[in-house]
Amino acid sequence: MDKSKPKYHDIIVGFSDLTLGISMVVAVLIGVGLGYGLRWLFGVSWLLWVGVFFGVAAAILNVYKAYKHQQKELGELANDPKYRYQKPSDDDDEDED
Repeated sequence: MDKSKPKYHDIIVGFSDLTLGISMVVAVLIGVGLGYGLRWLFGVSWLLWVGVFFGVAAAILNVYKAYKHQQKELGELANDPKYRYQKPSDDDDEDED
C-alpha cells in the first residue's frame, strides 16, 4: 500500500468529480432563482433571462476551472519519468536489410 496517499484518496477524487456536475446544476438554479426574484421585485420580465444567463455563465466558469485543474494535474503526470515516452532504439530493428 502506498503510504504517500491518504487512505480514502480515491473516494475523495470521485467526490471531487461528482461536485462538478452538482455545481453546474446549482449555479443555473441560483441564476434562475435570482432572475425570478428580480422579475417579481421589479416587474420586468427580461430580468429572468438575465438571471438565467448569469447562472449558465457561472456553470461554464465551473467547467473551465475544473478543466484547468485537470490540465495542471496531467501536466505534472507528463513530467513524471515513469510515464515519459521512450523511442525504441535503432538497434531493435532486426528486419532491415
